[in-house]
Amino acid sequence: MDLLVLGGTSWLGGAVARDAVARGHRVTCLARGEAGTPPDGVTWVRADRREPGAYDSVADRDWHAVVDVSWQPDQVRSALAALTPRARHWVYVSSCSVYVDDATPDTDESAPLHPAHEGAGPVDIEVYGPAKVACERACVDALGAERVLLARAGLIAGYGDRSDRFGYWPARAARAQDGEPVLAPPGDVHTQVIDVDDLSAWLVHTAEQRVGGAFNAVGDPVPVRATLDASASAAGTRPTYREAADGWLTEQDVEPWAGPESLPLWLPQPDYAGFASRSNAAAKHAGLRLRPVADTAAAALAWERELGIDRDDRRAGLSPAREAELLERLDT
Repeated sequence: MDLLVLGGTSWLGGAVARDAVARGHRVTCLARGEAGTPPDGVTWVRADRREPGAYDSVADRDWHAVVDVSWQPDQVRSALAALTPRARHWVYVSSCSVYVDDATPDTDESAPLHPAHEGAGPVDIEVYGPAKVACERACVDALGAERVLLARAGLIAGYGDRSDRFGYWPARAARAQDGEPVLAPPGDVHTQVIDVDDLSAWLVHTAEQRVGGAFNAVGDPVPVRATLDASASAAGTRPTYREAADGWLTEQDVEPWAGPESLPLWLPQPDYAGFASRSNAAAKHAGLRLRPVADTAAAALAWERELGIDRDDRRAGLSPAREAELLERLDT
């Protein structure tokens, strides 16, 4: 299979390229290279998708499939205009952020979407969901639903993740002494994580099989406490998780999910009861295979050790000082 990856020098795109090469496919990556270099075994075409003529060197040949992860509608539209005449299939990595409803558990791909972002030019992260909807519609309009795979990804984790939204927990467990208190969100709510290697393998599989349609590319719902226990097991430590209630965390101005001084994997209930419990039945039927969350935690911990467990430039998670302050307040 001749596969074109738009990107391939960053995290998920690189994993897709690596997996496709390992499966014997001929892979070309079109990327600026600012995030790194593509995996060994691929052909690298250096180009900036923001510039005119970005696709000239790859638009004159046939592609069995094209993989795109961009959330900028203009970039997606320009790629479609240049490449659809010679592309048999299109794999677009979208997001569960396209959905309006985050409160209803076990929704499937028929759930209502945000209105598509309208207008031209670069899009801000504040309209990420509507931008992804616009990208999805552009893909389907250009090729038809049967020739487009829309992979609505949830929280992606594993080796190579720089978001800290999942890796914070195995890293925090690795820093802990046995019995040390660790501030945690309520443990009985769910989180839904997909390993980057499971997602990339499935994306290549769908390209091989020319699977079309929209799919929730998400992991199985797992209780937060089970995820934290898996992180501690990977680290070989036994911290004491001190679960704090939603209302208390909100009163203490703790940020949920991501960002500086946030508590990763925490999503206030019931507003986000469906955010981490979407149905993945259709994706599983289409070949998605999932590893245990313990394996993802171990891979994330290996990556955290490379970056530095004690680093202070995290994109998500509590600093030691802030966590200590919160634990002291929790005990009063």
